[in-house]
Amino acid sequence: QVQLVESGGDLVQPGGSLRLSCAASGSFLRINTMRWHRQAPGKQRELVATITSGGSANYADPVKGRFTISRDGAKNTLYLQMNSLKPEDTAVYYCNAEFRLPFGLGYRELWGQGTLVTVSS
Repeated sequence: QVQLVESGGDLVQPGGSLRLSCAASGSFLRINTMRWHRQAPGKQRELVATITSGGSANYADPVKGRFTISRDGAKNTLYLQMNSLKPEDTAVYYCNAEFRLPFGLGYRELWGQGTLVTVSS
């Protein structure tokens, strides 16, 4: 089986920083595009950032210039460095990834269970 587990969520003051991690484990050949989404209370889940297997990154407008998405292929881990955090960044952050499976089993897309980020003074 394949699994994604997020970590790093915490309570932080406005203007502070956090680094989220998403660790992939299980049997797979490689990971293609990986994404971070977030969902605030009472709101729909929204895309925050994406990164391709080649390292090309894209960001949603509200986080441009403040967040940085990256990945470590050797560790099978996705990261989200969040700087200059604002109260409106408060949400559960979810990792999403597409896995290429071995033995001709094709692809599988998975979501992590989320990690809570709270930005408040």
